[in-house]
Amino acid sequence: MTHIDDGAIAAVGDLYAELGFDGDAPQPTRVLDLMSSWVSHFRRPPAELVVLGMNAEELRANAAATDIVVQDLNRNPQLPFVDADFDAVTCCVSIDYLVQPIAVLTEAARVLRPGGVVAITFSNRCFPTKAVRGWLNTDDHGHCAIVKEFLRQAGGFSEATAVLRTSSGDPLYAVTARRESA
Repeated sequence: MTHIDDGAIAAVGDLYAELGFDGDAPQPTRVLDLMSSWVSHFRRPPAELVVLGMNAEELRANAAATDIVVQDLNRNPQLPFVDADFDAVTCCVSIDYLVQPIAVLTEAARVLRPGGVVAITFSNRCFPTKAVRGWLNTDDHGHCAIVKEFLRQAGGFSEATAVLRTSSGDPLYAVTARRESA
């Protein structure tokens, strides 16, 4: 099952290409896809794609993955990677399920190389029984503000930007920021 419609999925792939970390990037890139599943929505997968999620079977089915890590970030927000290990970190339509989002994003900053990008995408669709209460109690603009605040509190990132990436169908929002130099 996919959580967003085809237009939103295409918008995610377009975003990754525009940010320069899909398979069309001039330099090979190493990307960490947080809370991943059977698909990562790249138009062309990056040179290295580490998928981290809770379901080993789904992660193994992700044809773009070069490595898988099974981990529940709600139980353990520590990422099992060395500092400055990735060019980009993505989190697609899952930020609303994190119970410790600032801790996870602090870790994302740690594992990103200086200048690396974090790209968090989301829609107004979710599993209400899994989303955190604060997410359910606000609208799309509030969601953008929440994610930007998570990144600000995590530290280590430039000021985040939030953009609506679709014009019809499921709304797809992207909040992005760059890892500042140490």
